Amino acid sequence: MKLSASARAVAAGAVATAMLLTGGAVADAASAPPRPAAAPDIPLAGVKAHLSQLQSIATANGGNRAHGRAGYKASIDHIKAKLDAAGYTTTVQQFTASGRTGYNLIADWPGGDANQVVMAGSHLDSVSSGPGINDNGSGSAAVLETALAVSRAQYKPTKHLRFAWWGAEELGLVGSRHYVSRLATGDRSRISAYLNFDMIGSPNPGYFVYDDDPAIEKTFKEYFSGLGVPTEIETEGDGRSDHAPFKSAGVPVGGLFTGASRTKTAAQAAKWGGTAGRAFDRCYHSSCDTTANIDDTALDRNSDAVAYAVWELSQ
Repeated sequence: MKLSASARAVAAGAVATAMLLTGGAVADAASAPPRPAAAPDIPLAGVKAHLSQLQSIATANGGNRAHGRAGYKASIDHIKAKLDAAGYTTTVQQFTASGRTGYNLIADWPGGDANQVVMAGSHLDSVSSGPGINDNGSGSAAVLETALAVSRAQYKPTKHLRFAWWGAEELGLVGSRHYVSRLATGDRSRISAYLNFDMIGSPNPGYFVYDDDPAIEKTFKEYFSGLGVPTEIETEGDGRSDHAPFKSAGVPVGGLFTGASRTKTAAQAAKWGGTAGRAFDRCYHSSCDTTANIDDTALDRNSDAVAYAVWELSQ
């Protein structure tokens, strides 16, 4: 059907108006700031595969991965190889404690503002009496899988990302104290956040958040709130893990914990499940701290929380 002159004029005006509106929308979209990258889901299977490897290392080396023992060095070598293959710049830092050589492993992801460093770390050593799968293979494996997720995503954070695995924590935070003490004052001030993960898969778990830096604490609480999981302030291990040297040096710190030898109360069992009147981890510092000593749900939730905080705080 052929349009009349007046109809053609009306149609042309409508098209022009639509183009103006569409063009404006395109311009608005082009000028809008980019949306922050979302943290990926951390695969539980990947985290558990790392725990199985740490268990195998302990089994092959006298049943433990303790400071100064062959099992600890094998654990360092295993994690370093994975990070090297993923494109990280890795550094092994040596120190001496109780007459034995210890090792910290530091892994830097290329890029990001070197004046704003976000660190995530965990201690890799076990006690001599067991393989240390919850304490602290759980934190070490979650941090490793998060670091590998950064590589898989080819993530380009605004801030610089650094991951760490500490030695000789069980002897009194020796490895992390050594690292912090060797940092120049300027290097300490460049660390905008240190996130610590020590025992995050306890078999009768609680969900505890460190009550330290408010912004970091808020980040973790927001994550768990999104899952509908209530949290409590962490008090059992306060000052007893590797965040303590950073906090003493003025670095903002935070972290997660699922409980050790303290007993779960009836109120805690009501909101988290599990068994009231039983320790959060009955195998704490014992030979039974094996791959059987892990709650998969707690490990999965906390591993995802590691990645969530790393992504949120590095943008």
